[in-house]
Amino acid sequence: MKKVIKIGSVGLGRLGYEHAKNIATSIPGAQLTAICDIDAQRVKDVAAEFDVAYTYTNFEEMCANPELDAIVIVSPSMFHADQIKIALDAGKHVFCDKPLDTTIAKCKVAEKAVEAHPDRVFMLGFMRRFDESYAEAKRRIAAGEIGKVVLVRSYTQDPRTTIEGTLKFAPHSGGQFLDMCVHDLDLIRWFTGSEVKKVWGLGGVFEFDLYRELNDADNAAATVQCDNGAMGFMFTNRTHGAGCNVETEIIGTKGTLRIANVGSRNLLQIIDGAGARSEYYPDFLSRWHQAYINEIAEFVACIRDGRKPEVTVYDGTAVSRAAYACKESFESGEMLSVSSDD
Repeated sequence: MKKVIKIGSVGLGRLGYEHAKNIATSIPGAQLTAICDIDAQRVKDVAAEFDVAYTYTNFEEMCANPELDAIVIVSPSMFHADQIKIALDAGKHVFCDKPLDTTIAKCKVAEKAVEAHPDRVFMLGFMRRFDESYAEAKRRIAAGEIGKVVLVRSYTQDPRTTIEGTLKFAPHSGGQFLDMCVHDLDLIRWFTGSEVKKVWGLGGVFEFDLYRELNDADNAAATVQCDNGAMGFMFTNRTHGAGCNVETEIIGTKGTLRIANVGSRNLLQIIDGAGARSEYYPDFLSRWHQAYINEIAEFVACIRDGRKPEVTVYDGTAVSRAAYACKESFESGEMLSVSSDD
């Protein structure tokens, strides 16, 4: 029986707490051994809740702990590349939430850090690949069931109920295309098996003036074309009235696959004086709960089995490059080619 993988996790915001809880309670073969956050009281409270042995407010100190096998990074995006390097240099396996970082230059720093440690497992958190419906769609595409993929349409909409926290995060998010659309761009690349070649970013400020100050959009869309000719369309906003809504449609030459063309959290239909309706997932954490568990379970399995995960550091750079091209296209109003030159 292989040893338990002892994990230190940094970042205890909404998603960071979700990962910490999952590691502590739901990942076979893993143990939440250390946690880190700049908020000392938050660290203390979470450590007490999950009986965590080691607590830190300094990331480098946590990585120096010889008991830890791996580090899970769920800190603000602008710290990702630096923390990836610190953790790998300390001899740890690393899981990092998306995006890889907030600039292509920093993504390259992460690439070099991963390349310098080929004996370590590095995995990036594109959790939709680990949702059962998306994984099944990928299997059917790989089996040729819908022929060649022609178009991937993807909508990502967060609920209006969380807009207050979204607006606080907006100045540090990297913008809608980087923060929200990276998942859609990753799906387009994954389902088409091709890199994004051209993008046309669109959008506007329809309600929240802060986005105008940030040269960003509160509702954004992009049309893309891949190297193999396949097309993609994505739309994102943060103010969906019914809850978390993520829709994906993959159109092929012989068939079509649709995933959650409405955001219903179950098959229940409610019929009363207000009419007939279905309830949505209230937020992204509930929609992707199992996918978050599945991706960390895969990370732990890769460490235990001595293999590398499918999601790589280069996926992170490629998606970030396409996202920045979408942002630049939105700002200029022009269709742009996505260059691999940095």
